[in-house]
Amino acid sequence: MAAGVVLLVLGGAFATGATPAQEPSPPAARTDAAPVVDMEAVVVTGVQPGPGMWRATRGGHTLYILGTQSPLPRGMSWDADEARDVLGQAGAVLGSPGVTINADMGFFRVLTLAPSALKAMKNPDGRTLDQVLPPEIYARWSVLKQRYLGRDRGVEKKRPLIAVYELYKAALERNGLREGGVVGPVIDKALKERDLERTSTLLALKIDDPRQAIADFRKEELKPQDLACFNGTLDIIERDLPQIVARANAWAVGDLDALRTMPSGRNQLLACLSAWTQTETARKRGLVDIDVRVRDSWMSAVDKAVAAHPVSFATLSIDELLRGDGGYLAELRQRGYRVQAPDEYGYEDGIEEAADAIAPSSL
Repeated sequence: MAAGVVLLVLGGAFATGATPAQEPSPPAARTDAAPVVDMEAVVVTGVQPGPGMWRATRGGHTLYILGTQSPLPRGMSWDADEARDVLGQAGAVLGSPGVTINADMGFFRVLTLAPSALKAMKNPDGRTLDQVLPPEIYARWSVLKQRYLGRDRGVEKKRPLIAVYELYKAALERNGLREGGVVGPVIDKALKERDLERTSTLLALKIDDPRQAIADFRKEELKPQDLACFNGTLDIIERDLPQIVARANAWAVGDLDALRTMPSGRNQLLACLSAWTQTETARKRGLVDIDVRVRDSWMSAVDKAVAAHPVSFATLSIDELLRGDGGYLAELRQRGYRVQAPDEYGYEDGIEEAADAIAPSSL
């Protein structure tokens, strides 16, 4: 657990596997606390089909890619029959892109870092949020904190990015949404039944001085990127929860047309990632160009899996799969893959092609 805390502090949002090309501009100051928009959308429940899978083919071999979404309706169950069919045939199941940070030290030495790591989650010099945030932003925070976190005083001592994420999670819970617990268990069960290990696609980074890295991070002051992330997340909680619910519902029922017309929230994600990855602590340790390096790591794992197996399975954020510009799918096409969305091919035909590809190798 202590090691997990260290990775949370140093890795933070790296796990999403994307960083911006440039720093976001700080948000314009707001002098009033906007009213919270009550959620009007109804969260779907029960068994739902999900969005189907993208298909990337090269050399007669096929990679099926499931687009994941977070958050999702808390009361839904995923009808994963199609995914189970693929998972039952896949020679390789690839994990999502991201970063793993390895500290060069033994387990018992990592345990001694836990207190330092916990302190790094708090504001420098014991300051509270009202002391580090501009008054107009703190006023907005206070309204939302009272609504979703109540009298939680401990959160006031945490760094703005950690505090606002706790607020965001509480708002999701209040509105019938949850992060995780829908797709992961299905994949884990399929892997266990086949005694198959998930193939990691994570970019492996190493920090040789984790103790000093934590000490350096503790000294970092609030930056424009921090405010951009904090303010943007408050915007989402104040007025965009109905849109988040609509997006979660669209994923659940497999409505790709609706998903294509909805804002992805990618800009807000990039703002938050920038706040973590553009710290001096990260730069000094070579944690730069993470976006490209994470994508290259995933692509390398894909090329290897597809070359070795007639059928492979992977997951990517549905935001990434629906991007209209560059990104992972554009890179796959550049590498010679034919990429099709779920509504661009017949799933039954795809499974038959996969079975035909597997059959000769099983003789």
